[in-house]
Amino acid sequence: MLRRTRIWLKRSLIALLLLLIVLLALRVAVTERGPDLQPWHKWAPVELSDSQMDRDNWADYLQNEQRIFADMKRNVSDKIADTPETLNRYAENSPVYPAHFTTDWNRSYELMPQGTPKGAVVLLHGLTDSPYSLRHFALDYQQKGYVAVAIRLPGHGTVPAALTRVEWSDWMAATRLAVREAKQRIPAGAPLQIIGFSNGGALAMKYTLDALEDPSLTVPSRLILISPMIGVSSYARYAGLAGLPSLLPAFARSAWLSILPEFNPFKYNSFPVKAARQSWLLTSALQTQLHRERENNLLDKAPPILTFQSVADATVSTPAVIRALYNLLPNNGSELVLFDVNQSVQLSPLMRSSARHAAEHLLPAAPRHYTTTLVTNISPQSNAAVAETTAAGATSATQTPLGINYPGDVYSLSHVALPFPFSDSLYGRTPERPNEYGISFGSLTPRGERSVLIVSLDMLMRQTSNPFFPWMLQRVNQTLN
Repeated sequence: MLRRTRIWLKRSLIALLLLLIVLLALRVAVTERGPDLQPWHKWAPVELSDSQMDRDNWADYLQNEQRIFADMKRNVSDKIADTPETLNRYAENSPVYPAHFTTDWNRSYELMPQGTPKGAVVLLHGLTDSPYSLRHFALDYQQKGYVAVAIRLPGHGTVPAALTRVEWSDWMAATRLAVREAKQRIPAGAPLQIIGFSNGGALAMKYTLDALEDPSLTVPSRLILISPMIGVSSYARYAGLAGLPSLLPAFARSAWLSILPEFNPFKYNSFPVKAARQSWLLTSALQTQLHRERENNLLDKAPPILTFQSVADATVSTPAVIRALYNLLPNNGSELVLFDVNQSVQLSPLMRSSARHAAEHLLPAAPRHYTTTLVTNISPQSNAAVAETTAAGATSATQTPLGINYPGDVYSLSHVALPFPFSDSLYGRTPERPNEYGISFGSLTPRGERSVLIVSLDMLMRQTSNPFFPWMLQRVNQTLN
């Protein structure tokens, strides 16, 4: 019997090994048919280590950042072919070359209000993103008398290859540095908030949990989370295996999940395997810590959280936001805002049933420990939007008309749309200053045949701005009163 078991185990291991070899061979075959790696996929800057960031201050970080951008120009921009019509963020004559803009929003920035600050906010952008993504909130906080500290997280704002050399612990160290800077800028006892978008939402939540366990860290007075990365797909857990062939120089392209032209001045289009792996490691550590602190009753001391999340999100898990975060929270004044799909859109017959009814199945039955607000159509026959709010501990909802219509040709929001108003120059549907940054993605309406464009239509058709942004900003401002 024991001999048979050993033989079975041996055969199973051999079968698994053969399967792994076949999968890796397929991975190599697929990537080798893809586009060639460019200089921005091969050269990576040297960022400060997490230990260095824990020792350094804001000025040190900015000084190193300045060196990184100078190195990037020498090692990438100065070495590539450049024509005026090239839509390439690394080509100096390109309309999307960030260094030519009045403000290069790839870099860390700090906005100071007039007079004595009333408080501070730290803004943490998403994965492959840059500080540009939260600039509308930063400017609003500044106008409200707050210091706004927006840090460029390590590996971002430069070249996609930079994400092949960073760990999620580096992002956490940068978060701690930004909070230290914000605290130094405000009077003792003044409120300090953190806004986190996507991956930045996970960092904001993780930092807060760390602060509840470590008295040397400042606990924020409130968190604002936008499409937070509380959970990602299970594939990200094993993404590292997809990059194994890249250990051999001949198969370097296997280190990338996507290799695309870089025409967005403030966001990478290419995505390395390691970035996916780091996102999973971060969310895994976050979820483990959430459960630990709930068992130790530390979550009872957590600040209120206001979260904005689309029910349709192809990047992060909406159910994880509810099950792995909100269902663990105490009754501390937290609120979850969900943006429903457009129930009145003409495309509704083409929608998946799971998407049309997502809002009905996501939340546990009331009463709940937290307030929930669903932004949806007043009826399936109307584009007019209402906020259906169920207070913590209540079982019935109240309706508040928003005075905003869901656009008739928009069937849902998306992961990337929430932090951008329709007036945003780059992503807005009706940009206030068209092509201010070389191109206005949100106003493009491409039509044509397949296989003509160098990028997929999915990439260009994804909703990139939020019709409900003015109301959303209003809700954030209420947290300052």
